[in-house]
Amino acid sequence: MDRSSGTERRERFERPLLRRRRAVPLLLALVAALVAALATPGASLASAPPPPSGFTTAFVDDFNGAAGSSVSGTNWRFDTGQGIFGTGEIETMTNSTNNVFLDGQGDMVIRALRDGSGNWTSGRLESNAENFEPPPGGVMRVQASIAMPNVNGGNGLGYWPAFWMLGSPIRHGLTWPGVGELDIMESINAVATEFGTMHCGVDPGGPCNETTGIGGTQSCSTCWGQFHTYTIEWDKSVTPETIRWFLDGNQFFSINSTRVDATTWANATNHPYFILFDLAMGGGFPAAFGGGPTSATASGGEMIVDYVAVYMKQGGSGATPTPTPPPTPTPTPSSGGGGVSATSTIQAESFNAKSAQPQTEATTDTGGGQDVGFIGNGDWLEYNNVNFGSTPLTQFQARVASGAAAGVSGLVEVHLDSLNNPAVGSFSIANTGGWQSWRTVPANVSGTTGTHTVFLKFVTGSGQNFVNVNWFTFAP
Repeated sequence: MDRSSGTERRERFERPLLRRRRAVPLLLALVAALVAALATPGASLASAPPPPSGFTTAFVDDFNGAAGSSVSGTNWRFDTGQGIFGTGEIETMTNSTNNVFLDGQGDMVIRALRDGSGNWTSGRLESNAENFEPPPGGVMRVQASIAMPNVNGGNGLGYWPAFWMLGSPIRHGLTWPGVGELDIMESINAVATEFGTMHCGVDPGGPCNETTGIGGTQSCSTCWGQFHTYTIEWDKSVTPETIRWFLDGNQFFSINSTRVDATTWANATNHPYFILFDLAMGGGFPAAFGGGPTSATASGGEMIVDYVAVYMKQGGSGATPTPTPPPTPTPTPSSGGGGVSATSTIQAESFNAKSAQPQTEATTDTGGGQDVGFIGNGDWLEYNNVNFGSTPLTQFQARVASGAAAGVSGLVEVHLDSLNNPAVGSFSIANTGGWQSWRTVPANVSGTTGTHTVFLKFVTGSGQNFVNVNWFTFAP
């Protein structure tokens, strides 16, 4: 049973500063501790490291605070409940400091506990910030120093620690796995393996092999019980766009945009992400590696996080996005009703009605003409008599640009016949490099036939303008 005291835990993870302070003068203890920490692989660091060369720090939490206190409410929110995550895990996630707390030594601890009736509790938390994505043409690096629970194959069945990211549109009505998921650190049952995975597309199956996803592994015999650094780099400075996974600075897996079709990749990556930590018990992943938890599984196992940091590298100056030409109009099978073909290029400025704020302006996009800009939260554009034909159309594309400030993003939603009807599809958009730096963004929509009034509705929590629209279209 891993119910060791804070002192025992510190010795187990080799924190020499604390061990030696009693026996030697403070100055000598500090020097000795520094030397020992630098020489000891996997030792917890006092704080997040400075950004790598060329990067700046966008977010960091060193988890400093009083022993037994909760994490920063400014940085983190809790997911609570049991059986709500769709993975088959059995624990109840709580916001109790019995399960998630600061240890007073610069660490966050997530502890899984079993009560006398065999019920498990643990913790899952996610960043309040949901704006983590590479700058245009740049690189984002997300990393954390983590010790997985100090359990083994005999008493660790069922443990499932994870450090991961989800596409932010999932907070705004879109669904998994289409919004994308990046598992930076994941393992189960105390196996000597670190798993790195991307989830995308549709479930089950699809181009991303769900629910398994697309991933790679790295052997790590000391990951359970010792600190290691887990990192992901999302690189938009290269072609094709690439995401890489690292364990202690050594790359062990990568995936690029050519691995799946363009629509799947765009739906999973053309938006920001947020960060999650959790320590699950049971579920489909542990079941595939021996099951658990069992009566032999130790209560009190702890996933310990020393720091988490997000670093950004800006893209090269003067880069000009390659314009995407408007799609060639294609005939729509007639179903009566006339109107504008949904598969034609519908110019944004051809609206029949709009909310008060949006304005038309000249565009420098391919083909010239006008776009609609000055669009913020709650704005909308209305297009009457859009004929979808008799073959269901399931794809939506819009030509958009954004010069929004860092961290400002929003959703472009498609509604049919009324703004009060549920959206049939949407996509997230953030800064594309400027208000005239245009990008064609695809999204899935519910299969639609017949003739409808189409509303484009714009949603953001920022209170700022966030998107310009040049044109849109639908396709099978």
